Amino acid sequence: MELIKEFDKQGNFLFKYRGTLPIIILFLGLSVHAYVRWEDARTGNTDFTENGYEFFCLCVALLGLVIRILTVGYAQKNTSGRNTARQVADHLNTSGMYSIVRHPLYLGNFFMWLGVAMLTQHTWFIVAFILLYWLYYERIMYAEEQFISKKFGKSFSEWASRTPAIVPYISQWNNPNLEFSTKKILRQEKNGFAAIFILFFLFDTVGEYITYGDVQFRNIHWLFLCLGSCVTYMVLKLMKNSSFLKPGVHR
Repeated sequence: MELIKEFDKQGNFLFKYRGTLPIIILFLGLSVHAYVRWEDARTGNTDFTENGYEFFCLCVALLGLVIRILTVGYAQKNTSGRNTARQVADHLNTSGMYSIVRHPLYLGNFFMWLGVAMLTQHTWFIVAFILLYWLYYERIMYAEEQFISKKFGKSFSEWASRTPAIVPYISQWNNPNLEFSTKKILRQEKNGFAAIFILFFLFDTVGEYITYGDVQFRNIHWLFLCLGSCVTYMVLKLMKNSSFLKPGVHR
């Protein structure tokens, strides 16, 4: 098979199952985190309540969420979705986040998962995550661009020629040409919002158990943040079919 066709085939397959990578990162990251904590406990380093680094990791993850919110909130209908069965693009987004980078959602995902990977405090794991993420999503981005190129032709070529794929070119920012849709954000980004705080709480709990052999929620703020995000998720989930969150006029 020609290399170009092989890339396209791999990209479409990975696009369909792109939710698999976070699960792999989660299990590998938790294992590495447990090992690092075990090593710290074995050498007498049990300063478990130091949170400066963890909050830095949280800021990295929240940066990714903000990028996703700015992308999804201003995106046109039937674009920037969570579809997995097939690719959908009724319009070509070229303003807002799409004016500085062609794949802002994947850039946002990168920072969200980088924040989680950094919790391991293991340099080689973080480097391996960055390389794995690039190899994984490079194929997906290639397949997406093949699809969009065929659909939008010259318009896509002109936009792609001036807009980088994944590293933003901030100076060429153009204001979004749509109003911000709060409803769309509440519908689509509640999963990511809750996942961040659940994962930080999970890593903290695993680390506490490995370090002390018990769980007393010494860093109680992670528990409160986790519970708060879960309550928020459940409320939005229950409101999903309400008139407020149904697709329609942007708010």
